[in-house]
Amino acid sequence: MPATGPDFLSLQVRDLDASQAFYERYLGLVRSPAGPPHAVVFATTPIAFALRDIAPGTDLDAAPQPGIGVALWLHATDVQAIHDALAADGHPIVTAPFDGPFGRTFAFSDPDGYQITLHDRA
Repeated sequence: MPATGPDFLSLQVRDLDASQAFYERYLGLVRSPAGPPHAVVFATTPIAFALRDIAPGTDLDAAPQPGIGVALWLHATDVQAIHDALAADGHPIVTAPFDGPFGRTFAFSDPDGYQITLHDRA
């Protein structure tokens, strides 16, 4: 039986509370009541998105950028407003906003250095 597609995305983070606060404040994500104590699962659809404590044997500081080679895109309804809030607070913007096939799009670095792309066309 073949795989049917992505079903769950999770990032390992250095400070679970700080990362949770970042994603709630800037992306408006809401924590789901489900999830183990070492993780924060957000109520996202159609695919669950989570943050978790660093797993044993993982060293985020050993790589120049965590998740290098993986493209993580999230849909948002007001991409420009999210960009403006991140930029105003000094968070790194990797790619400035532009209009393309996925609508208004830009990329930023989260507190752990993961590069996240947001777009507004569903």
